Amino acid sequence: MTSFAVRCGIHDAAREDAVARVARAIEAQGLELVRFAWCDLHGVLRGKTLVASAAQRALREGVGMVSTLMLKDTSDRTAFKVFEPGGTASLPGFGFANNLQLLGDPQSFRPLPWAAATGWIQCQPWFEDGQPVELDTRRVLQRALARLAQAGYGLKCGLEVEFHIYRIEDAQLDPAQADWPPPAPRVSLLHPGYNLLAEGWYDLAEEPLRIVQRTAQALGLPLLSLEVELGPSQVEAVFEPADALTAADNMVLFRNAVKMALRRAGYHATFMCRPPFPNIMASGWHLHQSLVDLRSGGNAFRRESPEAHTGPDDAGHTLSPVGQHWLAGLLQHARGMAAFCTPTANGFGRFRPNALAPQSVLWGRDNRGALLRVIGACGDAATRIENRIGEPAANPYLYFAAQVHAGLDGIGRRLLPPAATAAPYGGAGEGLPTSLGEALDALRTDVALCEAFGPAFVEYFTRIKQSEQQRFEAAEDRDEFQRREYFGRF
Repeated sequence: MTSFAVRCGIHDAAREDAVARVARAIEAQGLELVRFAWCDLHGVLRGKTLVASAAQRALREGVGMVSTLMLKDTSDRTAFKVFEPGGTASLPGFGFANNLQLLGDPQSFRPLPWAAATGWIQCQPWFEDGQPVELDTRRVLQRALARLAQAGYGLKCGLEVEFHIYRIEDAQLDPAQADWPPPAPRVSLLHPGYNLLAEGWYDLAEEPLRIVQRTAQALGLPLLSLEVELGPSQVEAVFEPADALTAADNMVLFRNAVKMALRRAGYHATFMCRPPFPNIMASGWHLHQSLVDLRSGGNAFRRESPEAHTGPDDAGHTLSPVGQHWLAGLLQHARGMAAFCTPTANGFGRFRPNALAPQSVLWGRDNRGALLRVIGACGDAATRIENRIGEPAANPYLYFAAQVHAGLDGIGRRLLPPAATAAPYGGAGEGLPTSLGEALDALRTDVALCEAFGPAFVEYFTRIKQSEQQRFEAAEDRDEFQRREYFGRF
């Protein structure tokens, strides 16, 4: 009888060799447990932990997972009425909390540096009839990148991720306090902030940042630097550029890994945009992007000399025609993509004047107040566009897919951007959405993005995010809502 992986059409001799290598590594390293992990809609890893002897079979036959895990909002409530007739009519293959199967990628196997005798494998979900679950966000990005490859390009991404690390004073795990969601831990600051890149403040945060460094490097992640940011207890991690799918996988692994490793040492890391405390600074996730010409391997945004009759404020002074079209596409769909890049009710508090965060749909030349920052010069192989719209809690697969679909629309329609801004907070340009609800409305009315992502996925995504927004609007204490919904969990 053929294995489930064979019936799914993904198992061949090369994968069988990879499965055998995993089995040998488990035995050689004396591993006792293997976590089979999957990234949910909100960018959080879920999955099951198997004893080591069951891992090899699971790579061929899959691991069962309840389908409602794909239908949860940020509180872990199921946003669809799965036990009512027609409750999942818009979701073929889902219903009555049926089973899906997780199939792991043996190439993703690695030991976890913070968990004794434990391995880790990245998975994607399949229906039990061997068909892929197309609503899986990693598949959403894979489809977007396949579309980009048909146009002759690959996407290269560099990550700058701001987040907060606190010292846990009280984990609040008293059974009498159990609730849904549970209370967040009580914490204290690592450093007092408002002294950007101060070496003394870095020294205060050095112990947990060493944990971040060692965890990331032990996992093989391309960490470049760790920095103290402006806000109290705020830090930043910067990574080497990588192809988009690898960069997205790295972000999911990094974010979840450092939270777990730090928690064991008595620290709480949060990728929530604005932790619910006074005088806090919001965290952003700045996405550096460029296109790779698949024929030449070169940077498709690079140009050797300025376009004729252009000045420094013109995109053609620095960017190739393809780069100009891509930039224009990102501007055209900035409001529509906001819900994918800033997907929590909390994240929209970041878009305010003079906060090194965007407020309007504008681009600038090396301008950190603009939504899109063009970096580089003629002849510079590192010429790129930095999108500053993202919050660090975003699902990276959806964040990156939104760039691809917006940029491809710009290329396909040969859109051209306006002149660069020198006053990003001067009131010019269309405003970015100011709430999750407004962002969801902008997505629904963006015809090109809805077509590219697919109406079924957009309906699925907006239905779940609308549940979150409605509960936020109805909350009597919105700070407490955000402490429980985001601070304790993201």
